[in-house]
Amino acid sequence: MTDTAELLWRPSEERIQSAPITKYLRWLREERGLDFAGYEDLWRWSVTELEAFWASIWDFSGIIAHRGYDRVLDRRVMPGARWFDGALVNYAEQSLWRAREPEWADRPAVVCESESRPRMELSWQQLGEQVAAFAATLRGLGVRQGDRVVAYLPNVPESIVAMLAATSLGAVWSSAAPDMGAAGVLDRFQQIEPKVLVAVDGYRYGGKAFDRREVLRDIAAGLPSLETLILVPHLNPTPDFGAPGAVRTLTFGDAVAAPAPLEFTPVPFAHPLWVVYSSGTSGKPKPIVHGHGGFLLENLKSAALHLDIGDGDRFLWFTSTGWIMWNLSVVTLVAGCTVLQLDANPAHPHAGALFDFAARERATFLGTSPAYLSACIKAGVVPGDDYDLSAVRTLGSTGSPLTPEAYRWVYRHVNADLLLAGISGGTDPGAAFLTSCPVLPVYAGEMQCRGLGVAAHALDDAGRELLDEVGELVVTEPMPSMPLYFWGDDDGTRYRESYFETYPGLWRHGDWVRLIPRPESVTGVIYGRSDSTINRQGIRMGTSEIYRVVEEYPEIVDSLAIDLEYLGRPSYLALFVVLRDEDAKSVPPDLRARLFAAIRAGVSPRHVPDEVFATPEVPRTLSGKKMEVPVRKILLGRPPDQVANRDATANPAALDWFADFAPVLGARLR
Repeated sequence: MTDTAELLWRPSEERIQSAPITKYLRWLREERGLDFAGYEDLWRWSVTELEAFWASIWDFSGIIAHRGYDRVLDRRVMPGARWFDGALVNYAEQSLWRAREPEWADRPAVVCESESRPRMELSWQQLGEQVAAFAATLRGLGVRQGDRVVAYLPNVPESIVAMLAATSLGAVWSSAAPDMGAAGVLDRFQQIEPKVLVAVDGYRYGGKAFDRREVLRDIAAGLPSLETLILVPHLNPTPDFGAPGAVRTLTFGDAVAAPAPLEFTPVPFAHPLWVVYSSGTSGKPKPIVHGHGGFLLENLKSAALHLDIGDGDRFLWFTSTGWIMWNLSVVTLVAGCTVLQLDANPAHPHAGALFDFAARERATFLGTSPAYLSACIKAGVVPGDDYDLSAVRTLGSTGSPLTPEAYRWVYRHVNADLLLAGISGGTDPGAAFLTSCPVLPVYAGEMQCRGLGVAAHALDDAGRELLDEVGELVVTEPMPSMPLYFWGDDDGTRYRESYFETYPGLWRHGDWVRLIPRPESVTGVIYGRSDSTINRQGIRMGTSEIYRVVEEYPEIVDSLAIDLEYLGRPSYLALFVVLRDEDAKSVPPDLRARLFAAIRAGVSPRHVPDEVFATPEVPRTLSGKKMEVPVRKILLGRPPDQVANRDATANPAALDWFADFAPVLGARLR
């Protein structure tokens, strides 16, 4: 099945020699007596000699430990593997040791630009001082190791300060973005019973102000365990806010006013660090618990060996605090990066605003999403001409598959000499399965490699390994960053059902993947969620293949492909498109014909839709993923509120359109 690879970029010898992974290979040779022929040889060692590999990452990265580990891994089992037993660490300490070093004191640690207030910058010393003061306030409020501190904050410096302060005490952190409604936030936070809530009064986005005080009151009232609210005045310097009941209130300024020493509570490697959540598109979100040591180790590895970042880099990934990419962004502090935060609409006041911010702040790493890049392409943005992006060495993308056309656009219109780091992993593992590497080439539409220490494979329905064919993405060996457990899932039933039922003992992630043998490494392409994949006459196809063709048309803003296979009937493939002409109620016949011809030629004759319909918008999760599975269930007759959480949906009204359309479509199928 391997096609002719379209090579878009190959690193220069200078970049290869300066890359941290080259330093790591040299270190392995000198310290461990290990020599590898190339990346794939190194990857194979990393997933077969797990203990040796992860011990090398511990030593190479300089993990700060108050007590060393007794053994790297107790047993190679999933779930239930225990890593680095005996070790005592603290995530916040690894993030902030530079705050105590004189040569780092005045260097910028966090830079934020917001629609709500002027540009803000914290030096490493200032960050350390604020964390120390906030931690002392939390301690005075009775927060102890294991207590939960939660946030309803945008991507601003206060979110980083509060998170590091909580985790420095061994408290457990969790956050939600302030664009979420009260019901969605409570679905998350009620499960973990927080003691302290840090929140904003509102925010600005796209030039509009959003007052969240009423929502915040509902959230506070819905958390019986809540004792204290720490308010960040974001819209108004002195907001009029009354917390319900016995909940005490203070401002963020009060919480960081009194100087205190910077201290850290040593905790076991597997002590809970934070709780993150699945999208919650159906039912309550899964409260996924990551550990201090596992998240640290995975992301120290990722920063150095895959993302090519380290001391002095300026790291920007556009994200909200409700997406795992926020966690990935702030963890780059452990690598010595300056974290760049944009609390704004990335397309306001113009489509290229994110690129503009990256240029002004001299970002060396710029992370975004396929949806944003697609919007820039359709808006005619030419970032390389419009902005000075000479500092950007790496452009990251995740959230959904990035098309080959988007890859080409990046190299034509952003920069011909940069690493395009497409990554695919998830909130659940706290890691990327398929990722980037600065010493490997980039092929159009393909992620460069499988992550080191990540035994990612493609399997068919019978559990046989596939290469160069589309199959289920599985991980066959444990990873330190895998969830410790789900909060409240005392017997582990929900955890096992989520990942290990289909292939017992193997992590099934729920994506279709094709692993492609290339000369330097095995690259990868994600074809969409396996539970929404189209199976026509025995030929499986990810929806992203259809979107790649359809969304090339300038008349189309967005699209959604849904396979409605009924029991005992052949599949009915419905294509929904959002037309650029907002007044159009149906798809013009000539456009329909062109679309079908393009899908026939570019995807396969079997995957030509039965019909195409115009829809006002495509339902998406808060992190931008198309809600294929909930829409499929709605079109099969399920009520929207039974299959989707509206507060986890970026545009919940879009679900109602599909509910209204379901009877119309049903009549066609009868």
